[in-house]
Amino acid sequence: MMFRWFALVTLIGCLSISMFYRHRARREGGTISRSREKPLFVFARIAFALPLFGSIIVYLVNPQWMAWGSFAAPVWVRWAGVGLALLAVPAIYWVFSSIGKNVSETVLTKERHELVTHGPYRWVRHPLYTAAIVMVLAIGLMAASWFIILFALLVLVPIRLIVIPAEEGALVTMFGDEYRTYMKRTGRLLPRVR
Repeated sequence: MMFRWFALVTLIGCLSISMFYRHRARREGGTISRSREKPLFVFARIAFALPLFGSIIVYLVNPQWMAWGSFAAPVWVRWAGVGLALLAVPAIYWVFSSIGKNVSETVLTKERHELVTHGPYRWVRHPLYTAAIVMVLAIGLMAASWFIILFALLVLVPIRLIVIPAEEGALVTMFGDEYRTYMKRTGRLLPRVR
């Protein structure tokens, strides 16, 4: 029961930060209509986000409904999930407070998009994906759910192979050599090891 509460606080904390900064970004920086995105991105978002966040919500409402996706985790594994959550929530805040009005719900760039290279963006080009995956893995460990953990790792595949290349293509189009130089000194999802 205790780990379920930790998972709930983690999810609410991260979603609250995200909603606050996304609302502010829409107000200050405008929005990009999802209809401008290719249908592949809309489909992929639904196909991966719905089962992933749906399973988390189902676990939080009634863990017995997700019992089929559980594993016998030692207590230290579940506490490791709490530890990851304690990293994920401030990381989500750091990412959103750094990207500011440039955050978007699409892979497209805004008309007055600015290249952000401070905060976590100093070392990683896509720290929001990293922080979100850490958050979901933390919840999966707290829930002792192999399904949530596996699905979080599976989500990395389309993010890495489809979403990031599309976003980076749009950013190269907008910023040219400045973004190419930035790409050479930063890692995609983790800091580049020199």
